[in-house]
Amino acid sequence: MCQYRAEEGLVNDWHLSHYASLARGGAGLVVVEATAVAPEGRISPGCTGLWSDEQASAMAPIAAAIRAAGAVPGIQIAHAGRKASANRPWEGDDHMAIEDPSAWETISPSAVAFGGGLSRVPREMSLADIARVQADFVAAARRALEAGFEWLELHFAHGYLGQSFMSRHANHRNDAYGGSFENRSRYLIETLRAVRAVWPAHLPLTARYGVIEYDGYDEETMAESVELAKILRAEGLDLLSVSVGFSTPDANIPWGPAFLGPVAEEIRREAQIPVSSAWGFQDPAVANDAIASGQLDVALIGRAHLANPHWSYFAAQALGEENAAWVLPAPYAHWLSRYQG
Repeated sequence: MCQYRAEEGLVNDWHLSHYASLARGGAGLVVVEATAVAPEGRISPGCTGLWSDEQASAMAPIAAAIRAAGAVPGIQIAHAGRKASANRPWEGDDHMAIEDPSAWETISPSAVAFGGGLSRVPREMSLADIARVQADFVAAARRALEAGFEWLELHFAHGYLGQSFMSRHANHRNDAYGGSFENRSRYLIETLRAVRAVWPAHLPLTARYGVIEYDGYDEETMAESVELAKILRAEGLDLLSVSVGFSTPDANIPWGPAFLGPVAEEIRREAQIPVSSAWGFQDPAVANDAIASGQLDVALIGRAHLANPHWSYFAAQALGEENAAWVLPAPYAHWLSRYQG
């Protein structure tokens, strides 16, 4: 869950306190928010970054705090593509004005705007741009490892750069990165392959990807997503976080509890890859049922953890765990397991 509190990509005390509190609440894995691999890859000026060694050094205490609290420290690295250079959500959630000195040029597979409040037309990426951004992902992965993170997620979803290469709404190229499925998937496969080469085999390498758009082409999109998941698995992807594409503002998304559960299950079954998802699983029973039924291997809980950093403890209670306090650090578990009130 992006916090939009960084300055020039640097994390600060807000992030340290925020992520440490989530880890202390009993979560098994805490994934640091979408962190840009390059300055132009930030969603907003407040987004975190890993394009410098200084940023990696600032991240290290966060990874250490997560680990010390009993959770696995993870991080998501990202490039926002044509959705970059936006105002913070509570300041408009739209593109910053071109004349704003804090704004920057956006890039994408093609010079096609997202639409709605994100109306700026991006610059079409050259082959040199593509190679540079891929190298930026590799460099960010190395820095994440040096900072102490043990779970890496590549953000290929939500209409950001990775998703845009696959999307009919964003990619109108006629070269080796556009047109056919083979061409449109090339950027994602090459990027994963390059990161896999520097990320240790014993640590999870995952990706978040929008396997469905809800734009009227769902059957075709799902077929491509299954094929892409198979290829990514063969290239060394350990888990796919199943999400929505968000490549068009005109999508008709059927929001509701675990609405992506059956979609994730199809990817899991057809591509034979472990999956997670993070939409509509905040009810402990819903999350538990999704895992028990084989829809998911991991349930990712976002907003519910913002509302209650100790969600894991209360989820264990709700699911009948007699000593739910075991999920917490000893100073919390001691009091919660012995006394009421």
